[in-house]
Amino acid sequence: MISLIISESALELVPFELENHPSVVSHARKLGKYSSEILLDNSWHFAAMKGIKNEIKRGRPDLVHFSILEATTIPLYLQNKLNLFVHTIDDKVIHFGKNVHLPKSYHRFEGVMEKLYQDKKIMTKNELLLEIKEQTFLQLINEINPSKIIGFSTEGELSSYEKIATQILDNSCIIIGGFQKGHFSDSVQNTITDLYSVGNESFEGHVVTSRILYEYEKTIFM
Repeated sequence: MISLIISESALELVPFELENHPSVVSHARKLGKYSSEILLDNSWHFAAMKGIKNEIKRGRPDLVHFSILEATTIPLYLQNKLNLFVHTIDDKVIHFGKNVHLPKSYHRFEGVMEKLYQDKKIMTKNELLLEIKEQTFLQLINEINPSKIIGFSTEGELSSYEKIATQILDNSCIIIGGFQKGHFSDSVQNTITDLYSVGNESFEGHVVTSRILYEYEKTIFM
């Protein structure tokens, strides 16, 4: 079993300091919700987000959605050989149960995430599907206790997906950025034992997720 953490993800509710901004209030009103109940989204809240801390790493829950879909619709996950976690930019962690299938429609995904933030858990019958906890990246790593932590960044050692996949051992943890621009914070990067780059360009997280998991699947299924 290996673990995948989509780290410092651009998935959060509208922060308190932006709740009364006109663009946020207007968008929330259209949804029939309070500002504090909706996801921060750069597509709607661009004006409100100007100048906030870590601006370029926030407000893209759609990218997190893509990465989750890439990770949860493959044999590795469906055969319970992959644990998935989403660590958010504001230090919360979403824990996934077994064989969780999130909506492919972004609109429905958005609704599920907003409900999760409100209820903290999503259950079906007696089975836990999703749970969100107040948890830092380091606390999550300590909980997983992986044998190796492999991260992807343009600041890492140049390699290929094929070569990196051969370095993924049982109980390894893979770290993918859940943000659109920028780099891992020091607290995340300093925890990574093996940091790799897969090219001179910066690829979106869902692309890296799909390619490294496919190459790893080849090493254990083929």
